[in-house]
Parts: sequence; structure tokens; C-alpha cells
Amino acid sequence: MNRLRELAQQHNVEAIDLKFCDLNGRWRHVTMTAHALDDGLCEKGVGFDGSSLPGFTKLEGGDLCIIPDPETAFLDPFWEKPTLSLICDIIEADTKAPFARDPRGIVRKAAAYLQQTGIGTHSIWGPEHEFFLFDSINVVDTPTRTLAEINIEPPERRAIKVHGNCYHGQPPTDRDHLFRAQVVAELEKIGIKIKYHHHEVSALGQNEIEMARVPELKAADATMIIKYFVRMLAPRYGRVATFMPKPIYGEAGSGMHFHQQLMKGDQPLFYGKGYAGLSKLALSYIAGLLEHGPTLTALCNPSLNSFKRLVPGYEAPVNLFFSLANRSAAIRVPKYAVEPLAKRIEYRPPDGTCNPYLAIAAMLMAGLDGIRRKLDPTKLGFGPIDEDVFKWSPEKLASIRPLPASLPAAFAALEQDHDFLLAGNVFTEEMLTAFVEYKKKTELEPIALKPHPLEYQFYFDL
Repeated sequence: MNRLRELAQQHNVEAIDLKFCDLNGRWRHVTMTAHALDDGLCEKGVGFDGSSLPGFTKLEGGDLCIIPDPETAFLDPFWEKPTLSLICDIIEADTKAPFARDPRGIVRKAAAYLQQTGIGTHSIWGPEHEFFLFDSINVVDTPTRTLAEINIEPPERRAIKVHGNCYHGQPPTDRDHLFRAQVVAELEKIGIKIKYHHHEVSALGQNEIEMARVPELKAADATMIIKYFVRMLAPRYGRVATFMPKPIYGEAGSGMHFHQQLMKGDQPLFYGKGYAGLSKLALSYIAGLLEHGPTLTALCNPSLNSFKRLVPGYEAPVNLFFSLANRSAAIRVPKYAVEPLAKRIEYRPPDGTCNPYLAIAAMLMAGLDGIRRKLDPTKLGFGPIDEDVFKWSPEKLASIRPLPASLPAAFAALEQDHDFLLAGNVFTEEMLTAFVEYKKKTELEPIALKPHPLEYQFYFDL
């Protein structure tokens, strides 16, 4: 608390902004005056109506409370008045017990469960953040008009049209270099270290920012902050940002690959003498991820748009196998990560529509389940496969288990296989049910009822 007061005094802070995450992965916030620091803010917290947020509480018992985590404090660069932002945990308003459906609390419980198992002390995560920058987007949805009109290259900025693969493209092809550099500069000011940034594959404004690897809770917090900074800075450059997995038909999709590893104190647990320099423990962790891959899809790819990216025949990782450096695999072992502390795996299916707290917690629980059960990925048929599987015959390719091909299929997998998520009371049946029911009601049902523009092309003159 003293640190917060010192920060507030040092920067003449006039407002305290409290941010907390809903089940969908969106930040909500409430703003206090700086005087709140002297009124017991970090002890008392701030009450709010949980029934107004998707999947939290019912109307008759809606009161919840947010408690700021002082370790997350940062000077928010997007406010006119000097503002200190803090990320909050959600607790019950009366008992002050942790709220079971708080996404941030779920990551805390997963980290605690890892320690309880004795397997390790903490896990390390490095998400890759891919996104598109557009000049503008116009979305219309009325009973008689439906469209999404994306403006990418206004005439005054148009240069030679670039087609094809622009991965690591050089300016002027990479027109977003200065934007990304500014995002990274602002992130580093508040202590979030970035590994690198670059143009991604699509010529139509696709970018990537990859952060340095940090423990699980910090990785999820940093993901929320990075998305916030990207979205807030984009308008200053005349752009709008989206982390949608597939905003443009026929262009590369955006994922959010998660690099991950387990540690026991200073000892890296994934380094060994097995395949690709992995330990037996790492291979069992891989087996857990792949065994529960269909279930993980419900939490790592929880949008209808996710399955526009997860399409067979492209680079998208739709097949449940692991490999060294093979980017068509669900799990890639980076070939360049040869040192013990660098030895890690990369789970590639997730995308930016996931709630990072839920996704990280779910992946960790799946991996720990594989270790606990001593699963062998090779015996289970998950590889390793060091070939281009898209060149295989259909019969041979059918030997590899695929990810679910739709959001309903992913939810069905979650409903059938989720006991591993309940270990240590990390997730609860009620939370998972609320998550799925909300998604079905607000996303699956409307899209099933709404005519699609292509339907008019297919059927209007029949």
C-alpha cells in the first residue's frame, strides 16, 4: 500500500482505475479518485453487481467485490489526467472469499495446484499476440441489412499493392512498424518485456508482438495489458485493431500460440535426453495437452470465428500431434531452444478470442494430468511426426486425431471430458456450465437464426 501511495504522489495521480476480467476475457473497469488509497481501497475493495456480467451471478445474489492487486499497478498512458491502473481479483461481497468464477482467481488456483502436486513450483508462459490493423471497419446488423466493410488501404496511403506472404516484411510493405514500436515502448515503460515484434504473413495489416516468458499469472495479466495497449494506441495512428482469428476470408488467420514450460525452483523440468531434448516429464505433459486437446478447444478457441481459422489444409494446427519445428503440429518444440532454461513447448491452436486466464489454467491442468497419469504421447498415437502431414493421403491423415471442427463440437468435448479441470477445485462444474450456456445463448443461437449474405447468393433465385 505504501508503494501505491508513493507512486500516486510521485506522479501526481488524480484517479485510480480498477480493471477486472469477465468470463469472456473482456476487461471491465471502475474509476476512483486518488483519495480512495487513503480510504482502505486495497483492504475493502469496491462492490459491483455480478448479475450484470455474463456467467457470474444471479440477480437475487448479485453482489460481488473487486480487490486491487498492488503488484499490478501501472501508470495508464491513455488517460488525460494522471491515472494509476490496477488489476483486481474478484471476491464474495459478504464473506470476502475468492469468487469461484473469477478468471484471475482460476489461474491462481491452477498455480497453487501445481505446487500441491509436488511436480514443480511454477510454470513459465510466453504468448504470441497476432492481430490485424485496419484503417476502419463498418459493421451493420439490422433485420434488413448485414455487412462488415473493412477499409485497409485508403487512396492517400496506397503504394504498390503487395500480394502473398509478407512474413517479416520490410517497410514500406510493413506500414505498421512505427505503431508496433510505440506499443512496445509503452509496454516496456510499465515493466512488460517484449521479445520482438514484426509483420505477419498477411499483407493486409497482420502483425505480431511476442512477449518475454513469465510465470502464469503475470503472463495472463500481460496479455490483457498488451491487447489494451494495442487497441488504445491504434486510433492515434488512424487505425483500428482486432485480435479476431479470421477477420478476412482467404487471408492468414491470427493465433495466440502459448510457449510453456515447468520449473522446480531454478531447475527447468522440460530439459532431458528424449526426443527433441525433452524430459520424460515434458513428454507426459505434451500427452496431457493432446489427450485433452478437444476439451481445451472450448476454452482456447471459444468463438465461432475461431473455426474459420482452424481449417484443414492450411498452416493452422488442426491435428493433434507433436513435432520438432513442424508448424502444422498442435505442439511444436522450437528447434532453436536447446539450452536447459530455454527448453519449452509451443501449443499452437489457441487464438486471441480466448480468455487468457482460463486458457492458461486449462492448458496447465491438462499437462499436469498427463504427468500425473504418466501418459506417453507416442503410445497414444500423438507422434512425433516430422513430416508435412498435408502431403499425406486421406487414409493416412485419418490416423491423426483432429481438433473439433466447430464450436458446438468443442463444447460437446468439454461436457464429456472435464474432470481434469476440476482437480484441486481449480475449475468448478458450475463455472464451466455457466460459460457454455452463456456462449450458446448469445453466440450459437443468434448465428443459427440470422440469414448469412451467402445464403442469398445460393438460394434467392430458387
